[in-house]
Amino acid sequence: MNCCIKLTRLTGALCLLLLLASQAKAGLPVAVGDQPLPSLAPVLEQVVPSVVNIYTETRVQVRSPFMEDPFFRRFFNLPDVPRERVSRSLGSGVIVDAANGYILTNHHVINDADDIAVTLVDGRSFDAELIGSDEATDLAVIKIDAEEQNLRALSLNIADSLRVGDFVVAVGNPFGLGQTVTSGIVSALGRSALNRLEFQNFIQTDASINPGNSGGALINLRGELVGINTAIFTPSGGNVGIGFAIPIRMAELVLNQLTEYGVVSRGTLGLETQDLTAALAAGFGLDISQGAVIVRVLEQTPADTAGLQPGDVIIEANGELVRNTQALMNIEGLTPLGESVELVYLRDGRQRQVNLTTAMPLDRHVPGGQLHPKLAGMILDGMPERSGLNGAIIESIDQDSLAAETGLRAGDVVTAINRVRFNGIERLRDLLKNLSGRQALFLQIQRGRRAYLVEL
Repeated sequence: MNCCIKLTRLTGALCLLLLLASQAKAGLPVAVGDQPLPSLAPVLEQVVPSVVNIYTETRVQVRSPFMEDPFFRRFFNLPDVPRERVSRSLGSGVIVDAANGYILTNHHVINDADDIAVTLVDGRSFDAELIGSDEATDLAVIKIDAEEQNLRALSLNIADSLRVGDFVVAVGNPFGLGQTVTSGIVSALGRSALNRLEFQNFIQTDASINPGNSGGALINLRGELVGINTAIFTPSGGNVGIGFAIPIRMAELVLNQLTEYGVVSRGTLGLETQDLTAALAAGFGLDISQGAVIVRVLEQTPADTAGLQPGDVIIEANGELVRNTQALMNIEGLTPLGESVELVYLRDGRQRQVNLTTAMPLDRHVPGGQLHPKLAGMILDGMPERSGLNGAIIESIDQDSLAAETGLRAGDVVTAINRVRFNGIERLRDLLKNLSGRQALFLQIQRGRRAYLVEL
């Protein structure tokens, strides 16, 4: 009897092994009952042709440190000819307008590039033209020849329906490997974790994002573009599950201005604010925990004309809740010059409402000749708050001007005049108004990581 039991058990075990072996050989089922197994493949078949690989080349004239010494050059009879160094980088982009060949990517992907090339998923390559770039949001638009190329654009989801926990997919060109797809969820919304950008409202995701993914697509499960992948938080240089994407609603506002004007024209309301804290809310007798408190109203600005005052607490702008100063800055900075912003604010516990029209900032695009005759031929601009530098940046310069002949360039930051440091155009104006046109000017310049002293 025991033998019969053992034989039965052995026979059953052999049958089970044969069944498992036959299933392993046949592969996993594609369906359970009448229901197919879930797969992202159908969505990706529609999305992947719209995501491109971007390759850039930048040529820089460099000279040996020894060539800076005129005595060394004369002693060895060396020509004063700089060498050309070519640096290459890669990134990703998203076709957002198939008819015109417009591709949305990151500013840092194409910044200072002399040549931009785009490769589609089918292997076709094109030279690209820069349409416009916006450093403050890290967005740029490039264009390829779209005529008879059968390009496919991604549809934009600007409905602000994204929620923490939604599934998302990142598509890009990490490490130059080629088209790569990763998936994850929305980990957080409204992040402002990157100090180098002026306007921040990031989507945080754990979908794997690595160097080369910048400018690529973050899509939802319907295949709609919800963000432009832009950065990662990492102690090691690789993905650790914390990636950031620019929301497509913010990107669309920049996209529209870049494709129409080539630049983003930002206005100002004339306000300086700080975050509403629990202590401030208690001091004002308010039962709210979020908002932006006005600490300064600049003279001759829309806020000044409207009668806003320090101590007013802004809680809403254009129908959106203002959680903090960054949220207000985003709305203000992405509102085109000359358009209105509706503010809801609290004063003495009472809710009020006002409409302001954004105006040209007082310290933006100022001709140098208006400040001092020796600065004629250049356009000066105030430094962004998050730049980490005080002073004024030379936005553009006439090559026939005295300043250009002295060696000044566009992009130089003037940090001091006659050894007096300053911050902003208005302070620079104050320093220069008592100086005569005959008096020499000594400008302290920051160019990249180096500082120079220039005499005009």
